[in-house]
Amino acid sequence: MAILEIKKFNDKVLRQRAQEVKEINSEIRKLVLDMGETMKANNGIGLAAPQVGVLKRVIVLENGALINPYIIRKYGTKIFDEEGCLSFPEIYINIKRYGKIEVEAMDIEGKEIIIKAEGLLARVIQHEIDHIDGIPFFNRLGFWEKIKFKLKHWSFKF
Repeated sequence: MAILEIKKFNDKVLRQRAQEVKEINSEIRKLVLDMGETMKANNGIGLAAPQVGVLKRVIVLENGALINPYIIRKYGTKIFDEEGCLSFPEIYINIKRYGKIEVEAMDIEGKEIIIKAEGLLARVIQHEIDHIDGIPFFNRLGFWEKIKFKLKHWSFKF
């Protein structure tokens, strides 16, 4: 296993949509293991493949990996809460996300799974799916919040 470099700030890979995984092979399994080690080494609770420069639809959470995940249901009220991101260190933003979701994905063995998540897990999954869709978390800010963010962190491009 290896600790991978986490892409930061304005790296263009963070704004590109990742490709679906066609086959779960040794390359994908190694990616998942390396991403898990990288996440733990950086005290993260979620990591998406584009964050380590790989444009594949793979996310790693504390309790495993989701391959080709997509949200099939969002429900409950949207909740504002603070989020951070390993690709944007020391930046924390209040983002509004659904409190409950259902996600369909494949596990590392290629088995289709459906996960019902709420609270922090739902937030993390939505954040990481945004990464594989090429959406940095600050893009979820409203117009005025983006202006304030831009003034505070003037080096960021939207």
